Amino acid sequence: MPFLPTALLLATLLTPAPTRFSWPLPPPHPVVRAFETPATPFGPGHRGVDLSAAAGTAVLAAGDGVVVYAGAVASRTLVSIHHRGGLRTTYEPVSPTVAAGHPVRRGDVIGHLQEGHCASPCLHWGARRGDEYLDPLRLVTPGRIRLLPVAGPPRGS
Repeated sequence: MPFLPTALLLATLLTPAPTRFSWPLPPPHPVVRAFETPATPFGPGHRGVDLSAAAGTAVLAAGDGVVVYAGAVASRTLVSIHHRGGLRTTYEPVSPTVAAGHPVRRGDVIGHLQEGHCASPCLHWGARRGDEYLDPLRLVTPGRIRLLPVAGPPRGS
């Protein structure tokens, strides 16, 4: 392997990979409640994140996909989008401007935020692959960098 100067190596490692997803709201993106993994499939937890925004704020598709549902569930309205790789994102409470079967691109307006389950208006944004709920913030933020130990003693010892 050719030698790379430290600055170039660090720049290469720290440059984020191109993202296919973006935030579902215009900035800022204050997180009111974080994702909490449930211990069991039907156990308590928070299967998404709540992002603070004013009622009426445009809600954006986080990635390219196809709307699989847009409408009421119980007392709330939501939009659900299927993305490549079996990923599905949900947005609630949203007054939809799209319908099931509608293709969307990252950044397209899919509806507007309504008053909902938070004390002040907020978007509940969820993600899942199959039956596994995922932290949607992992779609828009770089993962943690972990350094692994080098096998054997350090060189020059």
